[in-house]
Amino acid sequence: MRTRGLPAVVLALTVTVTTLAGCAQSVDPIERLGKKAAQRAHAAHRADEEPPHRRWGLTAPLRPAPARSSGPLYGSRGDRQALPPVVDHVPTHDKVVFLTYDDGAERDPRFVDMVRELRLPVSMFLTDSVVGPGYGHFARLQSVGATLQNHTLDHAALRGLPYAGQRAEICGQQEKLRSRFGLRPRLFRPPYGTYDTTTLRAAADCGITALVLWRASMGPTALTYAHGPHDLRPGDIVAVDPDEAMGPGLRERTTRLLRRVQERGLTVGRLEDYL
Repeated sequence: MRTRGLPAVVLALTVTVTTLAGCAQSVDPIERLGKKAAQRAHAAHRADEEPPHRRWGLTAPLRPAPARSSGPLYGSRGDRQALPPVVDHVPTHDKVVFLTYDDGAERDPRFVDMVRELRLPVSMFLTDSVVGPGYGHFARLQSVGATLQNHTLDHAALRGLPYAGQRAEICGQQEKLRSRFGLRPRLFRPPYGTYDTTTLRAAADCGITALVLWRASMGPTALTYAHGPHDLRPGDIVAVDPDEAMGPGLRERTTRLLRRVQERGLTVGRLEDYL
């Protein structure tokens, strides 16, 4: 009898020891991975708790843009034959500047996070031949508040081209954006900032209400200015240059620009509310 009962006793003791050992272990699964892994996990958790402006390299939150009491300056022209204005600066007393991005070559998922967390009202001027299969990225940007505008089908320099060619470039991209996003942009940026009267005629016939250039441009390290004072002022349209072979990407350039915007006591407005 005693011999037959021995295995049962051994089994019971084994279960008891195993259970006690398990109770001695940490109940935190992260801690079981080791001290270094736990430290990394806790550091990531602390980073997630940081205010968004600190997470993106700013010392203070961006001020909200003032509410607009009137509609766009050029968005409701009654005369369809009128040529659209060409603007690089919006006449306004509001302390805002406008962030614009061209082509669509750089498609960084973290830039979508930046736009969402900082609530940046950015305007993306898209070229079909550059965006290619990457329209899904811009659908995500649109879903977090970015607006999508026209930058031609193939990024051709338009000045000097015949009307039919210019119209095909502009209207063709209007149709691409309509079919993919259900919208027909009102704003158009000519590639390289070059245009002529034929460009204005073609743009008007494609439903464009304003040609958008830029007074300031954010390059790899600094702002440059097309004309006027060499500093940001209310109403400036700023082009954030696309990523080049060398230099910081759009996130870093945007952070540098936002720091300068804040230093000047300005904030970021939604261009489409003003044009």
